[in-house]
Amino acid sequence: YARVGLPKGMLVAWEHSGVRKVSRVRVLALGGLFISTPEPPPNGETIRLVFEVPGGEVRARALVRDSQPRQGMGVEFTAMKQEARARLNQLMKRLVGT
Repeated sequence: YARVGLPKGMLVAWEHSGVRKVSRVRVLALGGLFISTPEPPPNGETIRLVFEVPGGEVRARALVRDSQPRQGMGVEFTAMKQEARARLNQLMKRLVGT
């Protein structure tokens, strides 16, 4: 998937083990995100996340693929409703310029 760096970062709310946090997205892609957070969950953990895109919100489940303490985490989307995927796809097309 094409990846788009977000210099200003987009806010994402995420939950892991009953703890909710809000962080910034540094990289956005159709397959997942890189989320800045000082204490990311370990690799292999599942998180739930919600973020706003033009047209509405995206709710998804994701798997932590790359946990980097004091940096953040790369997550891979594992479940997302079709409408949310369509909104994310539209945003990516606009950002990538295709």
